[in-house]
Amino acid sequence: MKISIRTKSNLFLAALLLLTVSMLSLLVLNEVKKEQKRHYESQLSQQAKVANLYIRQIYALDSDIENKEFLKNKGAELARQVGMLSGMQVILYDMEGVEVGNSFPLNSNDDMNTTVSYALKNKVAYEVYGEFVYYSAPISSSDKQIAVAEFIYPLSEDINFIKNIIMIFVYIGSLVFIFSYIIGYGYFNSMVSDILKLKERIDNIKIGGVRNDKVLKRSDELKELEQGICFMDGRIQENIKDMEMEQEKLRLAVEKLKILEKEQKHFIGNITHEFKTPLTVIRAYVDLIEMYNDDPKLMEDAKKNITKETERLLDMVEKALHLSSLEKYDFEYNAQPIEIMELLQDVCNRMNIKAKKFELSMHLDFKAASILADRESVMQIFINILDNAIKYNQPKGEIFVSNYIDEKNVCVLIRDTGIGIPFESKEKIFKPFYIVDKERSRQTNGIGLGLALVKELVETQNGNIELLDTEEKGTTIKISFPLFL
Repeated sequence: MKISIRTKSNLFLAALLLLTVSMLSLLVLNEVKKEQKRHYESQLSQQAKVANLYIRQIYALDSDIENKEFLKNKGAELARQVGMLSGMQVILYDMEGVEVGNSFPLNSNDDMNTTVSYALKNKVAYEVYGEFVYYSAPISSSDKQIAVAEFIYPLSEDINFIKNIIMIFVYIGSLVFIFSYIIGYGYFNSMVSDILKLKERIDNIKIGGVRNDKVLKRSDELKELEQGICFMDGRIQENIKDMEMEQEKLRLAVEKLKILEKEQKHFIGNITHEFKTPLTVIRAYVDLIEMYNDDPKLMEDAKKNITKETERLLDMVEKALHLSSLEKYDFEYNAQPIEIMELLQDVCNRMNIKAKKFELSMHLDFKAASILADRESVMQIFINILDNAIKYNQPKGEIFVSNYIDEKNVCVLIRDTGIGIPFESKEKIFKPFYIVDKERSRQTNGIGLGLALVKELVETQNGNIELLDTEEKGTTIKISFPLFL
């Protein structure tokens, strides 16, 4: 069954007020009872001291009489005198627990002296039974206990006082509850009414209605909520316009897809052309071999060039397939902590053999740092870049490889003294099949896929690659990976 917010708020208000009044009443009553208890404990303790002092003095005057005889002869009188001093009924017991005196014998209750057994052991004890407190205290003379005095304290006045307090709390609590409920009902009812008005406005928005008028006369969060709803009303029309704009964006996206399709065709055309060149060379030498198979010089030349073009074709196919797979699929890489100094040292040692072949010198400056990446992919990144630095360098040129830590990144710089890259080609060199120096690329079997592949591999490892502007001759590539701590 659905319960309205108005009913819930009224029930909650009533329950809260009832709980508050009840808890306050219980706390006050509890403190009153504690205060009464402290009062009669203090009074009984004081009367016990007075009785002990009084009986000790009388006992000292009759010290020649045995203890038992003293209590037998003087017990009744002592109980009556102590009762008159304390204003309470007093019962004296000897050390065997036998009653020897009672200040009010007509009202004696032998069943109630359960605390006497504790007092005979020189301990103070009391218990509340019905409307009386039974308080037993030891009576001592010099260094020994001679008797027990039991005080019977009436609680009737305290009980009547508590009853009167309860009645006052009932009357006053009821009045406080009623007046507080009326005030709270008026406040919460006003708030609930405003909430229901806001609900009505939201229901109107659901069916497409638009209303910008404000009806709440408040200055709190509900007023802000109303302003928000009015703002939402106004945004509906704007959203309709936004939808029209989205349609326009969709149209532009379709056009962009057409452009991408054109680029794809361009990619296919480029790769077809690049495949055709080595295949044409291979086919030409095959034809020559068929025609002049007895020419040893031709055979040697054909073997050399067919091998060269085959390796070029194989490298082209591998890079094209690798690049295509990176763009289309999300491969799972074996990410692991890599010590970048160790990896760079390994790669440079491998590539140094090829560098020496071209009479190039490598200068290394490494610092210890760790990254989290796929080791094989990172190896391939640096091998490709160093291979370019070797291919496009000047005779007897130099290659500089170093790394450093920049805040939370590990940066690797690879600089060569080669032909360099023009400024207008800076943003194009990472695109597939883009070649800066086509003549030099033909000499080095370059196809323009190396840097495109490197860029995809770097971004897959959450890294970044860029070509730096330098005043020095040559090319400087900067690669950065997140630092692994």
